[in-house]
Amino acid sequence: MSARGNPARREARPPITIVILGSFAAIFFLLPLVGLLWRAPWASLPGWLGSGDIRAALELSLICSIWATALSVMFGLPLAWLLARVDFFGRGLIRGLATLPLVLPPVVGGVALLLALGRLGLVGRWLDSAFGVTLFGTVPGVIIAETFVAMPFLVLTVEAALRSMDRRYEDAAATLGASRWMVFRRVTVPMIAPSLGAGAVLAWARALGEFGATITFAGNLPETTQTIPLAVYAQLQREPGGAIALSLVLVAISLVVLVSLRDRWWPAG
Repeated sequence: MSARGNPARREARPPITIVILGSFAAIFFLLPLVGLLWRAPWASLPGWLGSGDIRAALELSLICSIWATALSVMFGLPLAWLLARVDFFGRGLIRGLATLPLVLPPVVGGVALLLALGRLGLVGRWLDSAFGVTLFGTVPGVIIAETFVAMPFLVLTVEAALRSMDRRYEDAAATLGASRWMVFRRVTVPMIAPSLGAGAVLAWARALGEFGATITFAGNLPETTQTIPLAVYAQLQREPGGAIALSLVLVAISLVVLVSLRDRWWPAG
């Protein structure tokens, strides 16, 4: 077979322009990571990560991101099912609202949360007067901010899985007498489990790295609401070494997440 008719031969000899532009793109993504590794205080890294403020930020980030992921699954899974399976008036608007945090600047999201759930906000003033609940400067406030930006990742992933799955298995289970809840629990969820897991991991990673909405809605209080990204910002103004150490932690976590989800998002090769 000639080189012109052989797809493998064509891919083995790409145009030089594509190679050059693609190489520049790869360098563009690689260079910041190289700079981070180059300036990393390797000798003092254990000391930075073991300090009280940074250890508290790490612990708080893990706790809040796990809670945000759990809330994303609890509420995002039913929402994804409704968007994928129920044809109702305003579905497009609801889908747009559910995915809005993906494109909304995080700081704007934080301002919106503050105006809705803050002490003087639309709902926040009622929470404060009726129950004495104030979210600013609290761990629940951090969790809400992280859930707001993380849940869209799970909703999009699960909705796509629900739309593409073979519904004949659900129909067969219903024909055999299974209730709607049993079909959902015993058939639907197991079939979309890989996508549900991928969406949960993506939501967790997004919650772990959230900055703008958190600092706007919950504040940046050391050992109270200061998560890893907020600690990076604070350390960068005082001790760049600490900011680099924490940045390395976030980079390592992000790489692990992306590598673990590689086969879910693009073909291996």
